[in-house]
Amino acid sequence: MLLAIVLMIVGLLLLVYAADRLVYGAAVLARSMGIPPLVIGMTVVGVGISLPELVVSTTAAINDQMDLAVGNAIGSNIINILLILGGAALIHPLSVRSDILRRELPLLLLVTALCGFVLSDGELSRLDGVLLLASAAVFMMLVIKIARAAEKEGLDTLTYEQMSELPQDSSNTVAFLWLALGFIIMPLASGMIVDNSTVIARYFGVSELVIGLTVIAIGTSLPELATFIAGAIKGEDDIALGNIIGANIFNTCLVLGLPALVAPGSFNPDAFHRDYWVMLAVSVVLSGLCLMRKHRIGHLAGALLLCGFIAYMTVLFLVPDSIAF
Repeated sequence: MLLAIVLMIVGLLLLVYAADRLVYGAAVLARSMGIPPLVIGMTVVGVGISLPELVVSTTAAINDQMDLAVGNAIGSNIINILLILGGAALIHPLSVRSDILRRELPLLLLVTALCGFVLSDGELSRLDGVLLLASAAVFMMLVIKIARAAEKEGLDTLTYEQMSELPQDSSNTVAFLWLALGFIIMPLASGMIVDNSTVIARYFGVSELVIGLTVIAIGTSLPELATFIAGAIKGEDDIALGNIIGANIFNTCLVLGLPALVAPGSFNPDAFHRDYWVMLAVSVVLSGLCLMRKHRIGHLAGALLLCGFIAYMTVLFLVPDSIAF
């Protein structure tokens, strides 16, 4: 049992590191090909933050563990808002200055509503996968369009912060090496995570859905946590919040869409009847906080979000599946 826990933690750390290096390499190559920094930040980096969730959920679905796949996607969205955003706001109030972020929020709610429609029948089909992946493509195009419009009006704070974070000096050879390393390590690490999480779930007598919603979701959300902390320390609140919003949209579209496309299957109905509604509620709360007149997420809001996280975790572990909510 102890070995399974250690191997899963090692797998999570390897996965996060490999995803970071893969995104770095992809960003360097994209920049060398003349792709605008704004587009790189909105696409390569945006998708890259959700790579751990994407790889783990796809691996789980291929292994006929759809509960783990769905739990990871939904759980990551909930944790990004309640734990990561809540904890950060409790320590340091966050200001929402970017018009791009405020324009992205309706997209987040729209994608979350689409997710509810897809999950409502208790299974993910290939048609669901195509619908979700197409939504991800549309989202990327809309965000780039919104960002370019904001630039024409005057450089938006989010685009400025994103450009400053992109790698400046690195060779294509090094970038290719990082890409190769990422593509090799990520499948191996995700296999370690999925296999050992099953062992842990059986040992503690909890469902794979709960493991996906908690342990795996927290682990795969480490990139969001790292970028959020780094952004907050530098005073780049917009890029920190932008990463959370973007990650949640990609988690919904890609992390549910790709597993559905490659290995469709059914899942625990609690994922919809209980967990989806929590995800929708926290997404609405996030939108409300960002759109308030003061455009500020303060200490009180952070404390309330953290209390929500504790309450949700308590329900998951203390209330049996199919009884909660």
